[in-house]
Amino acid sequence: MVESDIKQRFRQLNGVVLMPTYNNAKTLLQVIDDVRRYAADIMVVNDGCTDDTAALLASQPDLHVIAYERNRGKGYALKTGLREAARRGYAYAITIDSDGQHYADDIAVFVEAAEQSPNTLFVGARNLQADNMPSKNTFANKFSNFWYWAETGIKLTDTQSGFRLYPLVVLSNLHFITSRYEFEVEVLVRAAWKGIKVANVPIKVYYPPAEERVSHFRPARDFTRISLLNTYLVLMALLIYYPWRFLHTLTWSNIKRFVHNNITHSPESNLRMSLAIGWGVCCGILPAWGYQMWIALAVAQVAKLNKVLAVVASNISIPPMIPFILFGSYVLGCQLLGNPVSLLFSEVTFESVMVNLWQYVLGACVLAVLAGVCVWLVSWAVLSLFRKTH
Repeated sequence: MVESDIKQRFRQLNGVVLMPTYNNAKTLLQVIDDVRRYAADIMVVNDGCTDDTAALLASQPDLHVIAYERNRGKGYALKTGLREAARRGYAYAITIDSDGQHYADDIAVFVEAAEQSPNTLFVGARNLQADNMPSKNTFANKFSNFWYWAETGIKLTDTQSGFRLYPLVVLSNLHFITSRYEFEVEVLVRAAWKGIKVANVPIKVYYPPAEERVSHFRPARDFTRISLLNTYLVLMALLIYYPWRFLHTLTWSNIKRFVHNNITHSPESNLRMSLAIGWGVCCGILPAWGYQMWIALAVAQVAKLNKVLAVVASNISIPPMIPFILFGSYVLGCQLLGNPVSLLFSEVTFESVMVNLWQYVLGACVLAVLAGVCVWLVSWAVLSLFRKTH
């Protein structure tokens, strides 16, 4: 495939190559020269470089350059570049690192993918068994892939590659809270939550010998930031995204299919099915916000209960029900301890917060057990009445 053909097709897609850079003067010009063979429009974000980057960029014709004095992080550079690319009217932006690890000819892979699946966010998938690939990179990628699956339900083989194609129009309304390396995780998660398709395409990667590598990744600080972000995203996924997605699927045809597959035509006994439903409701009320579905799933797996019914029933803690569960748990806790129901925010102290929290936790645990037992008995009676097993 000739280079001029790719350049023309990428121009027809109204695309630009976006290159954030920070102190990569040794490799920057070579990467720019390689990219020019496949893309006519290139935008470079000078992320507060302190080396010769500014002078090198000034010597290059036909470049869109964004520069600021203080280093703000890769995430900030990417957000700035993506926002400017959208403002200039581009429909797609291919991001590529300036350290020479990516092969510019893989731009063709992204162009072909965008032509076949418009408005998809494509992430370059590196060969994790490639020569010279640092073992810490392999572990970090697998770690990131797992959390991405937990937060979105989507399995990708590479979530950390900086070689990507962003569909700018469909990403325009997303808002982000991060500004450094963790941005590349956040944007994938929020895109998936918005319903934007996220997929991998295979790319090549070059890892120079250890003594030649230049990395601005700060393991302790950046790993901590990424871990905090994943904690936040998992909580948001379990409290908001998954319940919302569950409600979104409650069409009449889906409900009938679910009842047919998991209740009326299930080979399980009425007792075990009702136990799964009661256990799910119990987990949904337990004061383990963010982990209720996982607890329901884990115990159902060990006890060999219907995992689907248990997880679905645990969604009793969907947003419309949360205020009632919280307040009911608190009131029940007050009654069990013989304390008055008092929620005066004008008299908030550390001691009052701890007392109210203890009352809520106690009440939630008792309410979870009571509700689980009641739902188990009622569902068992209903199933026994309307569903005959053989």
